[in-house]
Amino acid sequence: MTNTHAQTIVTIEKIEGMQATYSPEDNKLRLYAPYRLDEDLYKVVRAYGFIYAPKQELFVAPAWTPQREDLCFALAGEVEPEETTLAERAEAKAERLEAAAQKKMGLAQSYINTADELSRAFEMGQPILVGHHSERRARRTQERMDANMRKGLAAEKGAAHCLSLASGAEAHANYKNKPAVRARRIKTLLTELRDLQRGLNHAQKALKCWNKAESDEQIKALVNAGYISSGSLTLFEDYQALIKNELTPQEVKERNLKAWGNVFKGRNRRRCIEHVLNRLAYERELLGPVTRFKGELSAAVLQTFARTHGADKPKAKALDDGRIELSSRVDLPAHMCAGLELKSLTLSVEGWRNLMQDMGYEVPAKAPAKAPILNFQAETLSSPNQYHRGEVITYDQVTMTKAEYAAIHKDYRGVRLSTCGQFRFKVCYYRKSGEPFSSRELVAVFLSDSKAHPAPESEAIDRHLKAKAA
Repeated sequence: MTNTHAQTIVTIEKIEGMQATYSPEDNKLRLYAPYRLDEDLYKVVRAYGFIYAPKQELFVAPAWTPQREDLCFALAGEVEPEETTLAERAEAKAERLEAAAQKKMGLAQSYINTADELSRAFEMGQPILVGHHSERRARRTQERMDANMRKGLAAEKGAAHCLSLASGAEAHANYKNKPAVRARRIKTLLTELRDLQRGLNHAQKALKCWNKAESDEQIKALVNAGYISSGSLTLFEDYQALIKNELTPQEVKERNLKAWGNVFKGRNRRRCIEHVLNRLAYERELLGPVTRFKGELSAAVLQTFARTHGADKPKAKALDDGRIELSSRVDLPAHMCAGLELKSLTLSVEGWRNLMQDMGYEVPAKAPAKAPILNFQAETLSSPNQYHRGEVITYDQVTMTKAEYAAIHKDYRGVRLSTCGQFRFKVCYYRKSGEPFSSRELVAVFLSDSKAHPAPESEAIDRHLKAKAA
């Protein structure tokens, strides 16, 4: 393996005794060197993003990448699972920091004791005698006393900082292992998976566009368009080269077919997708068993499942034989199709349920339905204060038409939930005739030309007002 990151080109060969590990908990690669690396190889390792941790005596990379993994394979021959867990590393770090804190506390006590011993020269309020032969010695003693006191306070501050870091390391390890945090990490990994898959989807669309363009006029139109809904079609340099006649239309087509073909067939992107899938499997296994979906397998459920894993605008359709076909304009994600390049996948209902469970997908629960918006006549309506818990706001009601309400800017109208939570009502900022603009207030609205609902039994309306409304 030859590296060009460093100033000097170095051929990387396997080093006897070098160990490379990967930890899925923190997504980091580690290199354990058997001896001090020479200057050129050290520059190469640093150029790949590895940082030396002297307390642990290893090189660590902040995140996995294909290039860093290749370097690990070149140096160690294989990448093994990291033996120490995140909690164990946090515990070891806490022990080191606590030992450092004890050392600093001992040093602080030593400085303070020295300062206390020097202060005895000034017991009983003995002043410094200016002009006396003892003045120089007294001032030196005072300076040493002050210096020791400052060093003691600084050492105490350093010890407190070390203890804070120790507790922070353990708290961070515990935080990373919380189920809610792990669930959010899975969502982040799914977002990363969709971003990677989106690049493959766009490359397929771009290749399709360039393959359709045969004549010079079609190629020029494609270059002038520059973009499709999913992203760019060509580089700006191709546009300039075509205008200046530095490249022919057919040469531009060949360049773009090669470029987008490299994106679609690129090994690194597919390795990143495989890596994210492995991390997802690891996190889901630790989170617990995946619940098998038992509800109605509708087209919306399947399409949401496919989009979550990076499919481009999937469409689900029930077939006459009871199976369900899922299709897309470009190839479906390979991990959904057992590594095959398919634009459609047909499975039975149970087959789709099995696939969703195997891929760790759980159909999200439906959000609770919002309370209905009611339109009825009253004098006042009350709603909880959105900014101060426990407070209630009472709104006077005004009557207006739908056209008048629609004419109010959307930033100055909306809905509020009643104090009982059973219904919502429309509100808007309203200014009475003849009053200044600054005097407007938020009021409840009754639309006179909309369907009127019966007043509900609710504490959001006073009893006498409900009787009046009835």
